[in-house]
Amino acid sequence: MKKPDQKNIRSKAKPSAAPRPVQFANPANVIGAQEDVGPILEFIELFKDLADPSAQHPSKLISIKVPVPLLTAFKFKAKHAGIPYQTMIKRLMAQWLKEHHPIPPPRGPD
Repeated sequence: MKKPDQKNIRSKAKPSAAPRPVQFANPANVIGAQEDVGPILEFIELFKDLADPSAQHPSKLISIKVPVPLLTAFKFKAKHAGIPYQTMIKRLMAQWLKEHHPIPPPRGPD
């Protein structure tokens, strides 16, 4: 049997786009029936509201126990920075959320 000429095969072949990789979802990582997405969506909505500087958010009174030396030192540093210490606590809380639980930017079309 005669082997086909490699040059002829290549010249007749149509150029095609590179094949797209196939991605399979790991069922353990898929949010679905086994997990309630309500708390996740609520967190995302609340976190997005923090980024809106024009939004007026109601405040909630909280009570926490803090060691006296820690609170005294914190108040001292906040006072010397010219910031009320409770305002500084709120800023630190918001900063911590942004650094440790960032919301990924929306993905564009593929």
